[in-house]
Amino acid sequence: MLDHGAPPDHRTQAAPPPPGPVASLMRRKPVERLVAEGGQGEGGALRRSLGLWQLTMISIGATLGTGIFVVLGEAVPKAGPAVTLSFVIAGLTALFSALSYAELAGAIPVAGSSYSYAYATMGELVAWVCGWCLVLEYGVSVAAVAVGWGEYLNELLDGTLGVTIPAALSAPPGDGGVFNLPALVVVLLAMAFLLGGARESARANTVMVVVKIAALVLFCAIGVQGFRSGNYENFMPLGMTGVSAAAATLFFSYIGFDAASTAGEEAKNAQRDLPRAIMLSLVIVTALYVLVAAVAVGARPWRSFNDSEAALAQIMRDVTGQTFWGTLLAFCAVIAIASVVLTVLYGQTRVLFAMSRDGLVPKVFSRVHPRTGTPRANTLIVSLFCGVLAAAVPLGQLADATSIGTLFAFALVNVAVVVLRRTRPQMSRTFRVPLSPFLPVLGFAFCVWMMGSLSAITWVVFGVWMALGLVFYFLYGYRRSRLAPPAASAASEVK
Repeated sequence: MLDHGAPPDHRTQAAPPPPGPVASLMRRKPVERLVAEGGQGEGGALRRSLGLWQLTMISIGATLGTGIFVVLGEAVPKAGPAVTLSFVIAGLTALFSALSYAELAGAIPVAGSSYSYAYATMGELVAWVCGWCLVLEYGVSVAAVAVGWGEYLNELLDGTLGVTIPAALSAPPGDGGVFNLPALVVVLLAMAFLLGGARESARANTVMVVVKIAALVLFCAIGVQGFRSGNYENFMPLGMTGVSAAAATLFFSYIGFDAASTAGEEAKNAQRDLPRAIMLSLVIVTALYVLVAAVAVGARPWRSFNDSEAALAQIMRDVTGQTFWGTLLAFCAVIAIASVVLTVLYGQTRVLFAMSRDGLVPKVFSRVHPRTGTPRANTLIVSLFCGVLAAAVPLGQLADATSIGTLFAFALVNVAVVVLRRTRPQMSRTFRVPLSPFLPVLGFAFCVWMMGSLSAITWVVFGVWMALGLVFYFLYGYRRSRLAPPAASAASEVK
């Protein structure tokens, strides 16, 4: 019998206690909330203006050119003629991860890329680690590519005007220079395009992508004339160790195929077009990489590459005996590498936009300019940071640091696919990874294997980067997160 005279039990009406510290680190952001917030920023919203063609060009623009125009000269001395095999291994690693990206991009079409996928599946701490790796992937790769742009700019100036930028102003400290001015300039040019708007930047990128594809086809047509089968006689002079080391370095050249996933909140039909753009771009890029690498090694003994960052232009000049073709290729490379800087810088700003909207980094990164529909302050801050980094740090160190951050993020994406299949099996997916969970697990294993092929100093740099990221998270993001209990969030605002 009920006791109507008893006072009400207020304990049943009280709000549930806040989760403990460990549970807070595992808090997840629901997929529906991620999608509902898509495009919304501080003071405005991003504009949906990109179709399948533009998204594919963004991925190709962010990927094609980096490895062939810049990093090939560093990879050949590690693997010899087997560098073609290194490209295939790196491409397979990218393919397994691309399948996972395609499924998640269709299911969770938002700007944060793998950061957002991790937030929805593995919790906030893992999402932060993934987002911090993306900052390393995109931000540092912008700087690395900008360094190579300066090398080809010098080739172009030498072939047309007979002058070059002095070493003191065209190379960073440690590479014989004081300040890499061209690297800073190309980042600032990309920044100017991005400030104009996503659609305008996509148009400029499309033109540059067409130029770079034409340049690589031209190289193959001319370079094959100098092909010597003897250059392939000792195919694997440094063994499988050299092949895997070169593959780990060359994985840097596949960074960017996921750039389309960062455009999820500016795509007209994100769920349909993002998976298609990711897969189509990777197939085109891999085919061109392997073809160009095969022709390059066939036209020049592998020992003569000597870490040249403008190797293709030099091969064209050697094969034809004329400076014109090498100069033409250098011109195309200047355009091509600029498009990589443009699209990767775009990806970096959109990842930080998503992290800022979740409260994990300052709000300035999610402020949207009402006229252009772009995160203007975000773009300015990121561009200046990347430009200074490009001007002050050598290419090789940047490339390897970028590779390890990317591989770590890709490994998490493969895990996220398996987790989301288990937790949300009925969720609508416009693309599904075949043979799951086998292929995602294989993709994870390839990423871990290639990370193990990187040098000890790269691991030290990565460890320091992760430590800095965790310090920032626990001092700032943990309490300011929009998923934090109201009391903790209010306390952090007061501070």
